Amino acid sequence: MAVIEITEQDQFTDLTTNAQGKLIALYFHTAWAEPCKAVNELYRAISDDDSNRDVIFLAIDADSQSEIAELFEISAVPYFILIKDGTILRELSGANPKEFLAALEECKRTPADGVVNNQQQQDDDDDEEEEEETEEELMARLAKLVNAAPVMLFMKGNPSEPKCGFSRQIVGILREHQIRFGFFDILRDDSVRTNLKKFSDWPTFPQLYINGEFQGGLDIIKESLEEDPDFFQNTIRAA
Repeated sequence: MAVIEITEQDQFTDLTTNAQGKLIALYFHTAWAEPCKAVNELYRAISDDDSNRDVIFLAIDADSQSEIAELFEISAVPYFILIKDGTILRELSGANPKEFLAALEECKRTPADGVVNNQQQQDDDDDEEEEEETEEELMARLAKLVNAAPVMLFMKGNPSEPKCGFSRQIVGILREHQIRFGFFDILRDDSVRTNLKKFSDWPTFPQLYINGEFQGGLDIIKESLEEDPDFFQNTIRAA
């Protein structure tokens, strides 16, 4: 599909929150960065390829849309982020077309874990009912989700539109400390919302994981930062 140039944050929020089950490519660029001039044409050509018709391609000027760029801690362009169901799958910096194409193909094959029915490829028989996840399959999916990014936040809503004050606060803390993080909107998946509490042995959200290890909710993260202002850096380094 054609590249959609983002002109305002509400447009970005609508497109990313209403694309359940679809892979979204974010391309951050600026008018003054020379490498972006060549990448602009390449990105449009990739989006027009029929094999990518189910991918949503967004282009974001990091200067004019600075709030969105700050949300993802963009410090250089060109920069690509591939997202599906609120989870960051891959991030790439630079103008290497082969690297972006390889990442795109890999992420197109990644199951949409953020959807209640998992939206895996349907059998040829469309009438066949999908089997419910076994407990073992669910635990495996949760283990995969908490390791989806080095720093992984399970929250209500998404970073650009949190659905509760606690989620908004922890997003603000992560941004303040310039921590790049993946996120998962637990409101989109009842199974994850219910069972992640058992998985972490923690009854509330948001929940923060670093390298697959549960670190705590908002209050615990605040306490950890009071005890050690370099908590994030030290925890990431230790892991």
